[in-house]
Amino acid sequence: MHFEDWMELVVHGFEAVGVAILAIGSAVALVNASLPLLRHRRFAYERARQSVGRAVLLGLEVLIIADIVETITIEPTTESALVLATIVLVRTFLSFSLEIELEGVVPWRRAATTGPRADDDGAGPIPG
Repeated sequence: MHFEDWMELVVHGFEAVGVAILAIGSAVALVNASLPLLRHRRFAYERARQSVGRAVLLGLEVLIIADIVETITIEPTTESALVLATIVLVRTFLSFSLEIELEGVVPWRRAATTGPRADDDGAGPIPG
């Protein structure tokens, strides 16, 4: 096998994992949100929406990896780089929009509305 053949297998692997995350993550999220129905309560719509959104975000990130590997290793042309840039822009916009939809606030305003994160001691960046 040649290098390109191996890289095609890597790309197909990332694509399969990305699609699996989208499909399985969404299915698990919907099942978990439906469990309250068995206890004669209502469907957990907000929880389903957030869990499906997180599965979509993770799946998109993995699919971006596949696109990057394919463009860099298999078909490194100007046209493929432009197609990659377009795909990354669209997926980044989708990810950004989903994150705002899930969190209810733009990422750079999150700390102002929820306080510092648990892993943030408030001391700022570590001097290097």
